Amino acid sequence: MKKIIFVLFILVSLYSCKTKKDKPAADTDTYVITHPGWIMQGNVYEVNVRQYSTEGTFSAFAKSLDRLKEMGVQTLWFMPINPISVVERKGTMGSYYAVADYTAANPEFGTIDDWKNLVKAIHEKDMKVIIDWVPNHTGADHRWITTHPDFYVQDSTGKPAVAFDWNDVRQLNYKNPVMEDSMIAAMKYWVTDTDIDGFRVDVAWNVPAEFWKKCIPQLKATKDDMFFLAEGDKAYLMTSGFDAYYPWEMFHIMVEVAKGNRPAISLDSVKAKYDTIYPATAIPLYFTSNHDENSWNQSDYGTFPGPVHAPFAVFTQTMDKTVPLIYSGQEEPLLRKLEFFEKDPIEFGKYGRAKFYQTLLDLRKKDVALAVDASFKKINVGDENALYAYVRKKGGKKIFVILNFSDKEQTVKVTDKSLLGNPYNVFMGTNEELSNKEWKMEPWGYVVYEY
Repeated sequence: MKKIIFVLFILVSLYSCKTKKDKPAADTDTYVITHPGWIMQGNVYEVNVRQYSTEGTFSAFAKSLDRLKEMGVQTLWFMPINPISVVERKGTMGSYYAVADYTAANPEFGTIDDWKNLVKAIHEKDMKVIIDWVPNHTGADHRWITTHPDFYVQDSTGKPAVAFDWNDVRQLNYKNPVMEDSMIAAMKYWVTDTDIDGFRVDVAWNVPAEFWKKCIPQLKATKDDMFFLAEGDKAYLMTSGFDAYYPWEMFHIMVEVAKGNRPAISLDSVKAKYDTIYPATAIPLYFTSNHDENSWNQSDYGTFPGPVHAPFAVFTQTMDKTVPLIYSGQEEPLLRKLEFFEKDPIEFGKYGRAKFYQTLLDLRKKDVALAVDASFKKINVGDENALYAYVRKKGGKKIFVILNFSDKEQTVKVTDKSLLGNPYNVFMGTNEELSNKEWKMEPWGYVVYEY
């Protein structure tokens, strides 16, 4: 009997070991994402401090807070606010992304106290603030190069390696756990000492998943409801703790649709891919511009010129799961690309698109049907090569969007009985009878109905 019991014990033990070994990696290797409640109907506005005013300082930017609050801006993302390296600096002023010191403020923008005062003012207006973080590399004269050369990947001569072909920065070594702990400590500083609400992470796609699975939980334990945005679209980022990602592929298809090179229905194939490769909770940060697109290509009013811009902007604000991004100056609108390494202030004053964005941002804030977790359904209202229509729904609320992604007038007919009636036309500001009769939509037209 004892032998039988012993044999059974061995078999159970072996089975237990096999079960633990074969346990899906998702149970142990992925970080469970709980998005901060404030981002679910939120938005992000990217701040280029250097170019935002003639002064280019934190204090000068603070003068715009009331205007941005009125426009409906909720979360302010500041491009890197750290000092910039001098060694191998590009241009006169250098790249924000060549960080010389992770725990100091760029004197070009002001002092650390100026920054703290700005964060406090932002919070007093019930807005959030995230900062751009650059963990993939440092500037070429960061003190770690001298004090901790082992923090860097070495080139063939034993010197810190240049990251990619960016000769003003040096590649950090994520096989060094001391460097990783130092990076996390630096990030914690901005949370505990300046009270920020999260990070937009530069080149997140080139930093190992193992680091993010260690880093993000520690930071979220430091402050509740933090938001993490990855500059990247690799699927592993969305299982490593990040809330949101850059939907680059969708943006590039949007550009092709705007040029007339691809039909509107091609957007569906990208969405289907996203639905397949990303967790259902992953948030795409849809945009028509950001600092990379503006600096290295052209402004969004160059990519989406004139009337072409509006339907794509509506798309970024209302699409499935989106948290939309607006870049500095889009509300003006900014019609040129900004210098990246030199002083090149935005000329504010007209705010010609501010009301347009305010309409969309206010709608997102008040209507739960545009929350990240609201449902999405495509609707056929005509030629799907030109017309793109969909419904967002949640909690008994409903938003119906029709976009004409073509330079030709299109015939629209709504046959879905659940959408007929007398909905509110958001941009017209009136209720409008919606029947199954046909009507014409102008080239690059758009309409948003609220039920």
